[in-house]
Amino acid sequence: MAVESTFKNMTVCLLAICLVCSALLAGVYALTAEPIAAASAAKNQAAIMEVLPENTASVEEERTIEMDGQTYAYNLGYDEKGEVTGCSINVSALGFGGPIVIKVGIDRNGNICNTKVLSQSETPGLGAKCVEPSFSDQFKGFNPNEKKLAVRKDGGDVDAITASTITSRAYANALVLAFKVHAAIAGTPMLIDAASGATENWEATENNNVEE
Repeated sequence: MAVESTFKNMTVCLLAICLVCSALLAGVYALTAEPIAAASAAKNQAAIMEVLPENTASVEEERTIEMDGQTYAYNLGYDEKGEVTGCSINVSALGFGGPIVIKVGIDRNGNICNTKVLSQSETPGLGAKCVEPSFSDQFKGFNPNEKKLAVRKDGGDVDAITASTITSRAYANALVLAFKVHAAIAGTPMLIDAASGATENWEATENNNVEE
């Protein structure tokens, strides 16, 4: 005998379906959350090692610093002797298609070691080329005391991506921001001995040619 179709029956049926679907989604999330988090952490660790100096043997857990009302994440790298090799900083700037998020590695001499685009939504074939070594490699070893961190159209020393000045300018601006964050980090007392609580200011080379 068919069940009579009533508003009450339909409501109960829909409620049951929603509960089952919710339970299934919760189960899938529980099964996949940890692997996804682990994969994300591994990807981030690989990016950190990619932008820090080659003699980096270990990376400290992520720290944050407040500057101009914004919070920036960074990691310190250490060599086998436990000395700081450099600093990996996450920064972003508004490109043509949206924010370009970049991880920037700065060594103890205040030079860029390497950069890595974490996310971007620039135009394929144009601004999206910012992820390619043909563009990003020019920043390796970049010393803002010797060269101006701006595209040539703005009087700087950065070769822009063809037909993508906005993207190239945003990339350069993000690196300028990274140097400012780096300067703030360098003047912040850092815990270097967890047992004794000793601190030290990590002093870095002052970059005089970093402009707004």
